[in-house]
Amino acid sequence: MFINGFDILWDEIDDYVADIKSIRSIDQIMFNKPVTFFCGENGSGKSTLLEALAIKNGLNPEGGTRNYDFSTYDSYSSLHKHMRLWRSRKPDWMYFLRAESFYNVATKEMEYGGIFSERYHDQSHGQSFFSVLMKQTNKNGLYFLDEPEAALSCQNQLALLYLIEECVKQNCQFIIATHSPILLGFPGAQILSFDEDKVEEVDYKSTSSYQTMKLFLDRYDYFVKDIQENSDGGIL
Repeated sequence: MFINGFDILWDEIDDYVADIKSIRSIDQIMFNKPVTFFCGENGSGKSTLLEALAIKNGLNPEGGTRNYDFSTYDSYSSLHKHMRLWRSRKPDWMYFLRAESFYNVATKEMEYGGIFSERYHDQSHGQSFFSVLMKQTNKNGLYFLDEPEAALSCQNQLALLYLIEECVKQNCQFIIATHSPILLGFPGAQILSFDEDKVEEVDYKSTSSYQTMKLFLDRYDYFVKDIQENSDGGIL
């Protein structure tokens, strides 16, 4: 692995990240597997922490490599300035891919690649997203992925699991923020839950993503009936 963990120097932080309870509960986190997942509810802080780790490694906040230099809106916290990374070695390649700003990254990919670039905007969102993943994963690489399932079908989420496994065999490390019960099922991954205002390591079947999906699939008829009986049509 390239990053073994990190410390947060809380005495120096004075912006909004100090009010995110799950992140505020952290003094130190150690990574013990080549694939680490951050999971939890919307607003729990997983993407904020992933973003800070990516920026701390010199990557563009909106995505891409260390050579990407563009910004459409600076909304990231100062957390990266107050982190101390525990590194074991340097990667040969790094990439930050986030579903939220993928359109901008795909545009820059084409600009930087010139006539040799893939025409990402001529593909569907999911196809172009997976194309970038395929192109940018190399051996001895460090990768930060923020909610990749937002762009990928269930089948392509499974394909991503196979891609990650092949990359791990070539000495890669992944840190991924996700809601996907499919991605969280990667065998042997470290899973950190950001629920209940804290960050703690959990097993796959204890994640809220797995439990909610299993409950829905096991009791699908009940949920359909409940939705039909209790919807008051008040949204529109």
